[in-house]
Amino acid sequence: MEDRKKIIEEQDRKIREKMAKVRHKIAVISGKGGVGKSTVTANLAMAFALKGYAVGILDADMHGPSIPKMLGLKGRRLGVSKDGEIIPVLGPMNMKVVSMDFLLQSDEDPVVWRGPLKMSALRQLLAEVEWGELDYLLIDLPPGTGDEPLSIAQLLPEMDGVLIVTIPSEVSENVVKKSVKFAELLKLRVLGIVENMSYLVCPKCGERIEVFNTGAGKKIAEAFGVPLLGEIPLDPKISKEADSGMPFVVDFESQTSKAFERIVKRIEEALN
Repeated sequence: MEDRKKIIEEQDRKIREKMAKVRHKIAVISGKGGVGKSTVTANLAMAFALKGYAVGILDADMHGPSIPKMLGLKGRRLGVSKDGEIIPVLGPMNMKVVSMDFLLQSDEDPVVWRGPLKMSALRQLLAEVEWGELDYLLIDLPPGTGDEPLSIAQLLPEMDGVLIVTIPSEVSENVVKKSVKFAELLKLRVLGIVENMSYLVCPKCGERIEVFNTGAGKKIAEAFGVPLLGEIPLDPKISKEADSGMPFVVDFESQTSKAFERIVKRIEEALN
């Protein structure tokens, strides 16, 4: 037990040392799956990188890592330095990316871990990865308020805050409220709500079509007194671009890209 305690204390020291080199640390969370949380994370990282920031992504979804696919990094592997430090995979615009996907032998391999093991893995990744100097470290967390979000909140108490992703449906609205409450309980700042798949712009006539219920993001933001950072349109190209490893934010003329630019600007204003 004494040896284990010393290992944890040393890892905690390393985490403090490494995170001191990171200006802003943001966790991206959602109440439920299927709302595009990882899509938002990947494109947020790309948007910051395009503005000249040094960016890192920790894909903390142990069971369903998807960041590597969205950034065209499938099949890559983490490196190890001479000092035994973990070297992130370099993604587009020199983003530093760490994901469980880089450690799996195949896409079919499941990660069958209980909570304590996941906490240990996250602690090790934060302590042993050579992140270097970063402007933004984005942490893509799995849906819900379970082991991984709780572990990150405990390991990074100085985090700048959380970004909560939802879609305009009552089911998502009801569940996302739990994420806001989760952040409040852990005294984490809610940087804002992003409503994904907010509406569809007709590709022929440009008309705005409300595919789902409207206003879920706005309702949550008003109910809890947190900012609504933006509404991202539903665009068929997003899925294709994600599958091809190209973040949609690089399509500068699209409505989705412009909506995301506004979100990035609001996050910058909130943190600076």
